[in-house]
Amino acid sequence: MKMKAAVVRQATDPYKFEEVELAEPKNDEVLVRITASGLCHTDEFGRTLGMSPIVLGHEGAGIIEKLGENVKDFAVGDHVAFSYAFCGHCKSCVQGRPQYCEKFNKINFGGVGADGQSKLSQNGQPVAMFFGQSSFAQYATISEESIVKIDEDVDLAMIAPFGCGVQTGAGAVLNTLRPHVDETLAVFGCGAVGFSAIMAAKVAGCRQIIAVGGNEHSLALAKELGATDVINRKQLPAGQTMAQAVQAISNGGVNYAIDTSGNGNMIQNAIQSTCLNGKIVLLAPSGEVENFDFGKDVLMAYRTVIGCCEGDSNPKIFIPRLVQLYKEGRFPIDKIITKYPFEQLEQAREDSNAGKVIKAVVTME
Repeated sequence: MKMKAAVVRQATDPYKFEEVELAEPKNDEVLVRITASGLCHTDEFGRTLGMSPIVLGHEGAGIIEKLGENVKDFAVGDHVAFSYAFCGHCKSCVQGRPQYCEKFNKINFGGVGADGQSKLSQNGQPVAMFFGQSSFAQYATISEESIVKIDEDVDLAMIAPFGCGVQTGAGAVLNTLRPHVDETLAVFGCGAVGFSAIMAAKVAGCRQIIAVGGNEHSLALAKELGATDVINRKQLPAGQTMAQAVQAISNGGVNYAIDTSGNGNMIQNAIQSTCLNGKIVLLAPSGEVENFDFGKDVLMAYRTVIGCCEGDSNPKIFIPRLVQLYKEGRFPIDKIITKYPFEQLEQAREDSNAGKVIKAVVTME
């Protein structure tokens, strides 16, 4: 079928709406009319992969319009949220850890689906897919394994970001670290992923939640969402590091730290901000950490540094949990979301990159 999609041909190009052909669903796939899609920094990374043309978008949600012959757990008209793609057959997938699928990079960042083909084309030539969904489009043909049913009384524009950024931040707390109620946590970076971690830490009952950022408005919002303390990294006393600031207000260091920035200096400070036997979770691809003494700051401090993908989340289990928390008012994701019409996708991208909005979501109706 023909549909409108936002196509990118060069890394620096703006999104351009073009007509694209979408393949019909196979036996284990569904056709979904997309109603909302979140914007994520991973979409910006997708621009750098050298695949052209490509349709990005990986936080989609919508309504099922057609089922493959073997699809039994969904029906036409179901509201669904999308998440990452996985093969379903490797050791990690069989063990119930699809976020660590052995083919994760190939079928999410390689321009094709698990079957090795793209479902998108133009004039008979393939158009690269993204995360098995390419949700910056009117429709998606997607595996039933990558979608989660959502209650119809929930606004899909609020839920679409759960498929990547939100579950990454929240899952780092609730799935990876699993803190006890008397423990402490610092979150480095106050974007959508960081705020999701803060909200999850409040749900977990952490005694102290410290937000580290560089924007007063974002830090104020962090307190509204659950942070007990905030540190503006741009307003530290002369000679004081972020880690020292965290140590000072946490009585010697936090039990856990999460870095959402991928910045080498932030990562180093996140590690150094924890107490003995602290745990640090890294959520963003990082550059080099210069002049860092792993012997002193990791080994001899008995710290654990953890790389985490998609918040250690199995979407079919974790997304419904987050949706329920949202419905109960315990995970107020609506406070960080700004909606844009689909036609204003490029404006949403510019505003996101400029830090004018925290989490942009484009809506198709």
